[in-house]
Amino acid sequence: MPTVLVTGANRGIGLEFVRQYADDGWTVIATVREPDRATDLRSLPGDIRVEPLDLRDFEAVGRIADRIGGAPLDLLIANAGTWGPRQIERVSEAEGWIEALRVNSVAPVLLARSLLRNVAAARGKLIAITSKMGSIDDNGSGGYIAYRSSKAALNAAWRSLAIDVAGEGVLAAVLHPGWVQTRMGGDSAPLMPEQSVAGMRRTIDMLDAHQSGGFFNYDGTPILW
Repeated sequence: MPTVLVTGANRGIGLEFVRQYADDGWTVIATVREPDRATDLRSLPGDIRVEPLDLRDFEAVGRIADRIGGAPLDLLIANAGTWGPRQIERVSEAEGWIEALRVNSVAPVLLARSLLRNVAAARGKLIAITSKMGSIDDNGSGGYIAYRSSKAALNAAWRSLAIDVAGEGVLAAVLHPGWVQTRMGGDSAPLMPEQSVAGMRRTIDMLDAHQSGGFFNYDGTPILW
């Protein structure tokens, strides 16, 4: 059966990715910062392997391939992320901005590079969960500089990554999950995690070489950069 690795798998969208892929018989490698506290994740049925991974720790991210071994990896879903500070007015908030860039932008690319051999062995796909808030075209309200800039950086990096790995037979794209009822999205969001993830899975399944490097809504609609 195919194998998927999902980061930030202990709640929200990440947990729902694990649930749906495991229900469909996939082998799932689910990474979380604190496996002992991931009770919802550990209660899911299926072939699920839980691994510790803190994306702030670049050394650990670089060693992830050693932890999972050399088996082919059909799909990487770089889902874990952070808001960062809402305003950038103080030194402490600037430090939080750097951490948002570290977690949301740099770590996912390092993770993809660390696992490229595994993904290439399956001629698989590299997917990063981004946000329309990282779209410069879509920004009409301002604010959230740390989050917006970290997702814009992720989008740009993933586009380059898609070009760089094309020769390996690997496809890559960034997906906006929609406004989803999670801890980050809040209770007013119109989408439930199961709806968002089901849509993203269909979009991932349909991703081909012509769409690699693209920025898509959860339903497959292209988003302007």
